[in-house]
Amino acid sequence: MSSIGLAVGVHALLLAFLVIGINWTNNQPIAVEAEVWDTSVQQAAPPAPQPPPQVEPEPEPQPETPPPTPRVVEPPPVAEPAPPKQPDIALEREKKRKQEQKRKEEERVEREQEIAKQKREEEKKEKALAEKKAREDQKKKEQELAKKEEEAQKKKEKAEKEKAEKLAKAKAEKAEADKREKARADEMKRLMSGAGNPGSSGNAAKSTAPRIDQGYLASLAAQIKSNTSYPGSTDVPGNPEVVFQVEQLPTGEILSVRKVKSSGIPAFDDAVERGINKSSPLRKKKDGTVERSLPVSFKLKDLN
Repeated sequence: MSSIGLAVGVHALLLAFLVIGINWTNNQPIAVEAEVWDTSVQQAAPPAPQPPPQVEPEPEPQPETPPPTPRVVEPPPVAEPAPPKQPDIALEREKKRKQEQKRKEEERVEREQEIAKQKREEEKKEKALAEKKAREDQKKKEQELAKKEEEAQKKKEKAEKEKAEKLAKAKAEKAEADKREKARADEMKRLMSGAGNPGSSGNAAKSTAPRIDQGYLASLAAQIKSNTSYPGSTDVPGNPEVVFQVEQLPTGEILSVRKVKSSGIPAFDDAVERGINKSSPLRKKKDGTVERSLPVSFKLKDLN
């Protein structure tokens, strides 16, 4: 019986060791790794608490053999968990964020450079336009100045030309006046010499009177009438007549006007005399000659 009990006790002890070994193996703590999706670093969960040391049950006392002393089994030391790695997704996000920030910064710099380029081009265009306008204004001023100078030169030339023409005209008029004066003096000498010989004068008048063309006299009367203005009334009894003797040069210019017969109306006589003088030079005959001395008569009512 004692050997049987010993064998049973040994087997029970072996069985207890096997049970304790299996429980210890199953209770071994397992390290847990987790990926953290947040960018902040998180600590891993603390390891699970270790079970208290198990005490082997005391075998039932055997009457023959004393029970063995129970042995306390110490659990193996637990290794410290490794520091958690920064998750790859957080690194990727940080990388993308930096790339996006870099891209935006490059775009900003590019925009600023483009704006600065456009501003320089606009300033260049404005400067070119301003220079062009300044050149056009300067050209316009020069043209206006040249035009004014040309107009002033034309005015000066015109004034000088008019002055020269006036001088030439005055000179010509003076020469013509001198010529007329000389002819008048010569004619007066001839008349004076004729006045000294009445017989010859009367013969000359008689010889020339029939040769005066009446059409020529009528033409001269019409010319003198157009230059005669009588302000008085023509409503008088009869038809008073005034007669003048007119001496003229070969050019038709009048040398002298002598009243031969009065109408009895001094104002009418004076008006006719003014008309005769105003008509100088008198018209010529068809052959281009004139009567050096001829009578001119007007009746008051012929002026109507």
